[in-house]
Amino acid sequence: MSARFGPAGNGDLFYKEGYKSSVEAPKFLRSIGLDAFEFQCGRGVNIGEQTAKKLGEEARKHDVALSIHAPYYISLASSKDETRENSIRFITQSAEAARHMGAERVIIHPGGTKPYTQEEAFAIATQTLQRTLKELDNLGLEDIRICPETMGKTALLGSLEQILDFCRLDERMIPCIDFGHLNARVMGALQAEKNFEAIFNQIENALGASRLKEIHIHFSKIEYTQGGEKRHLTFDDNLFGPDFEPIIEIIHKKNLSPVVICESAGTQAEDAAKMAEYYKNLQNT
Repeated sequence: MSARFGPAGNGDLFYKEGYKSSVEAPKFLRSIGLDAFEFQCGRGVNIGEQTAKKLGEEARKHDVALSIHAPYYISLASSKDETRENSIRFITQSAEAARHMGAERVIIHPGGTKPYTQEEAFAIATQTLQRTLKELDNLGLEDIRICPETMGKTALLGSLEQILDFCRLDERMIPCIDFGHLNARVMGALQAEKNFEAIFNQIENALGASRLKEIHIHFSKIEYTQGGEKRHLTFDDNLFGPDFEPIIEIIHKKNLSPVVICESAGTQAEDAAKMAEYYKNLQNT
């Protein structure tokens, strides 16, 4: 197996080329050399069963791997019982939609920490995740891979260490490593290849070689402030990083098979194609 590349949702080019529905995304992505697609449920799981199944059929037809991004307003450590219960429901709804379309992965944001410390919030979030996994089992969705994501704002849960600790809860969990987020958390310090390599090594040491091989990756250049992430940019930006090339080189060198999803602002398909082309050239050398 090799790495797969694709966009988060439909960018500007998709609509410029005359496409209208996400059901058409697999055909469009294959036409520009991509083989992954992350369906966006950030504002709610609003895709019906029949549409999800049709998207799945198209994805299988064009050999495009599907994943789902769960709603952004998940808050695993909320001080409100209702919010934590809703967070579990949002994840299970996302997993049900994933089942309908044949997607294997659901990506989740852990949420904020207030009014707790990072340590207190992490403990509560861990309990909520454990309950979520049990509910997935009860619903027969135990084969859906849950992927907690590293976050770009320092006030949120989602450091690399926290995400790896979440994934230690269950083998079905895969870390979603957002390199733009990690770079924003450290104010742009993620630059040298050794910095990137240290992240891959940390994942392997925590979760083993098999889960490192299949990690989920988000990538975009991200503008940041003192608090971390501010906004997503495109590959044309030269002020903020990180660069994608060291990541792709490590994926190639270590013979990994991740799903790499580009989250550039509007140009996510074109920028994903640039990463795929760079990877393909490495494979052919």
